[in-house]
Amino acid sequence: MKWSEITIHTTNEAIEPISNILHEAGASGVVIEDPRDLVKERDTFYGEIYELNPDDYPEEGVYVKAYLPVNSFLGETVEEIKQAINNLLVYDIDVGRNKITVSEVHEEEWATAWKKYYKPVKISEKVTIIPTWEEYTPVSSDEIIIELDPGMAFGTGTHPTTVLSVQALERFVSDGDKILDVGSGSGVLSIASVLLGAEQVKAYDLDEIAVKSTVLNAKLNRVEDKIESKQNNLLDNVTEKADMIVSNILAEIIIRFVKEAYDCLKPGGIFITSGIIQAKKQMVRQELENSGFDIMEVNQMEDWISFIAKKPEAKQVL
Repeated sequence: MKWSEITIHTTNEAIEPISNILHEAGASGVVIEDPRDLVKERDTFYGEIYELNPDDYPEEGVYVKAYLPVNSFLGETVEEIKQAINNLLVYDIDVGRNKITVSEVHEEEWATAWKKYYKPVKISEKVTIIPTWEEYTPVSSDEIIIELDPGMAFGTGTHPTTVLSVQALERFVSDGDKILDVGSGSGVLSIASVLLGAEQVKAYDLDEIAVKSTVLNAKLNRVEDKIESKQNNLLDNVTEKADMIVSNILAEIIIRFVKEAYDCLKPGGIFITSGIIQAKKQMVRQELENSGFDIMEVNQMEDWISFIAKKPEAKQVL
């Protein structure tokens, strides 16, 4: 089979929404080529990315690449992708140069180009993410291993926004917790929640591909009995009470359901939000505080921000 490689020259801010657009268009996976990866210091056992060629990277911005099968609908698909990316401007998302190029690759070349980017990655004190094709031996008895197949998922779980989310989950999930994962994507946060002790996770995503991806990855990690994946728009019509809500999506989307998140949490419940660029930090903080949340922590990795907010405990009536 022949494949078409579509490359979008854009910004860090636009990586997540453009990746979602590409997946919705039928891409088998997304590769991010960020020039900062060439100079990033890494612990030797992380093995996050290797064999990097500087010639593959832009001098500024990032390349977001995806692979689409060459068929009679390819031209229409590319035009739909271009239009969807242009529509991001409505949400005040900086798409940078927004230069799009298309080239043809053969299937064997695609497979090699795809898998060379991904190796086991230790993203927190306990959690290590490994692609399904890699052999990996845990380095400690309490290490938590999450297997992901990037070919069917929204990335490999190593983006800073995901890392911030997992690190927060590791610190705040308690045994027996009931958790809502809003915008579940690959399901990595749902899976991490269960492996860290949660009793039940309900994973919501508007994208049918994400729902299927969460189901498949949950089975891959043998936690499908504790994760219910459902197609849903944010927390619309969700009435149950949770101990924790985690959401790794765009700031513009987060502020649309902060009030619903507050209502869905038990008193003392935790709301973990990530996917927020520095420029949108104050906007999200204000919405959280206006809705009644107490800000416990603001954490940062590279240009990305995460909030850990708490719904106040119920007041005792004397």
